[in-house]
Amino acid sequence: MTLNTDVVVIGGGYAGVMAANRLTRRGDVTVTLINPRPAFVERIRLHQLAGGSHPAAVEYGEVLNEDVRLRVGTVARIDTAERSVTLATGTAVGYDYLVYAVGSGSADPRVPGAAEFAYPIATFEEAGRLRPVLDAAPLTAAVTVVGAGPTGIETAAELAEAGRTVTLVCGGILGPYLHPRGRRSVAGRLAALGVTVRQGPSTQVTEVTRDAVRLGDGRELPSRVTIWTAGFGVPDLAARSGLSTDALGRVLTDETLTSVDDDRIVAAGDSAAPSDLPLRMSCQAAMPLGARAADTVLSRIAGERPAPLNQAFAGQCISLGRRAGIFQFAHRYDVALWFHIAGRPGAKLKEFVCKGTVKHLADEAHKPGSYSLHRVSGGDRRRQLLQPGPSEAPTAGQPAAQ
Repeated sequence: MTLNTDVVVIGGGYAGVMAANRLTRRGDVTVTLINPRPAFVERIRLHQLAGGSHPAAVEYGEVLNEDVRLRVGTVARIDTAERSVTLATGTAVGYDYLVYAVGSGSADPRVPGAAEFAYPIATFEEAGRLRPVLDAAPLTAAVTVVGAGPTGIETAAELAEAGRTVTLVCGGILGPYLHPRGRRSVAGRLAALGVTVRQGPSTQVTEVTRDAVRLGDGRELPSRVTIWTAGFGVPDLAARSGLSTDALGRVLTDETLTSVDDDRIVAAGDSAAPSDLPLRMSCQAAMPLGARAADTVLSRIAGERPAPLNQAFAGQCISLGRRAGIFQFAHRYDVALWFHIAGRPGAKLKEFVCKGTVKHLADEAHKPGSYSLHRVSGGDRRRQLLQPGPSEAPTAGQPAAQ
């Protein structure tokens, strides 16, 4: 008699949908995806949602295998002893294996006034709340974007291209991930759009008020709308459920993405910290991690040894409005190279990537097991980082918006 295996996936983003689709390869596996929203969010388009150029969401029917049971709800707690999750409604859902893919969101800004007066943009709901605020403000009103990672740059460019008066406050360097050549290209495009860029150590934000942003050097910038894109955090579900996490709250796993506490729990995406050496927060990492997490679960069901993480990066793509962008190429271990593609070709490449992420998920939904990018070698650098003792290797990546 063949026994059925119940797998619950928490989180319906890039990693969770990829994992759920891939798990349907076995007919004796029942997959339940629990997500707080009834639609898939294209998180890498949230700046477009705020700017009014894209809805940043697609129906799950387009990206989710028909055999996956979608359950709209929020998980309040994981009970590892009982192998069940409890929803906010009080309903319990049992599992044999759990894929933890809750993603990330806005971090606590910890700056006086930011939580009260600034608008974060890291989630669908946050971007949706910002949109009517911008609509209500005249085009001449001062808009300040805090944070110069991809989300900050993209938001500033999107709004400036629409005719708004935008200041981008970096709190440090513009586009920390970028190679200096790529950074100069981005700075040139922002200048052409009329964005005022404030960068350097003195541009750390010390306070946000209803109509201004104060910087570390004492300057006060008028701001009718302040948008906060500086930093990301993860939900505290794992920590509240007694799982071991890193300082940010990501689940600590081994290199097969299996929790260090429980071999029935596998983590993927922004909420996973394999070997306490997490990858850069991005859909570029999330989808391969989702595929690897599913493969780990399927290997355990089959009584086989799961394969370890083998992650490669191509770079980082940033839209600079609808008519320009940049694709910053990188080493496979996620450190930027001198080479980049900018301008109109960069915009087309960024749009190709955005559409490609949805296509990857849809393809995996229609033909589970077809996705293979998680098998592309990232080289030996991660293995070097995992070796004890000093190493000259760079970090495995840095948090970023996409």
